[in-house]
Amino acid sequence: MTPRSHSRRDLLRTAGVAAFALPTAVLITACGGDSGGDSSSGDSGGDAVALPDDVVLATRWVPTELAPGSQRLPVSLATAAGLMSEGPARLTGKVVDYDTGEVLVDGLFADRRTLGEGTTPFYVFRTALTSPGVYGLAVDGGPSEPTAFQVRAADELPVARAGESLPAFDTPTVDDPRGVDPICSREPEPCPFHSITLTEALASGKPVVYMVGTPAHCQTGVCGPVLEQMIALADELGDSAVFVHADVYADDAATVVAPAVEAAMLTFEPVVWITDGTGTIVERLDAVWDANEIREALS
Repeated sequence: MTPRSHSRRDLLRTAGVAAFALPTAVLITACGGDSGGDSSSGDSGGDAVALPDDVVLATRWVPTELAPGSQRLPVSLATAAGLMSEGPARLTGKVVDYDTGEVLVDGLFADRRTLGEGTTPFYVFRTALTSPGVYGLAVDGGPSEPTAFQVRAADELPVARAGESLPAFDTPTVDDPRGVDPICSREPEPCPFHSITLTEALASGKPVVYMVGTPAHCQTGVCGPVLEQMIALADELGDSAVFVHADVYADDAATVVAPAVEAAMLTFEPVVWITDGTGTIVERLDAVWDANEIREALS
């Protein structure tokens, strides 16, 4: 691949456009739509399916939240007509140095995932990058130019991530809403993840699944479907893990940010943390995910 002359300013402008075009990971002040699959390096398998000539990648990662280490890069496909409601069963690709075009990681693949009927399919590429820098995700048969992303120094990113302890917080519960009304914007009734606080869940000695998101006000239609999948997963797992949900807003009009958001230092939603029995984060999923990703993190 040939070197690119795009500046850092170009990159940030491009990333901003991508986030706005598919605002799964937007600022809280701007917020108010699979079964399985995975991604790794190795045998890509599957039958190749030609992508439209004008296809672009709609990035669904949070552009300001990528740190050195394991990278999770969810994308959807779009054309000039809008987001694609269908797509190949698998995408393959590589990660390149955005400035030089040097291939850094080849043989990546991501299987199609969905949150159910009427939602936009997505693909999750996973790889590892150890250094801050500007990189590009190039999808085989996709856009001629790689889609840029920036890995930032970990000390620039305050939100708790894998390998760290998940900070305890007294989230609103049915018995003590702590000034949050409603404690859950799911309709027609709250989700079942408000019986104990996050603090109590972390003290249980069991793995914890903690989601911050607003089903009623999420502009992208993601928060509701991911929460519904989590409810089904919690029923499946029984008491082997503890699930906790905190809504983003403290009022029904969505004008006041809830304390749980401030405690976690979030500027985006939805997000879910999965911990082991000691409270150490084993996975953090931003913007969009399915139940299988949580199931895999708990296994």
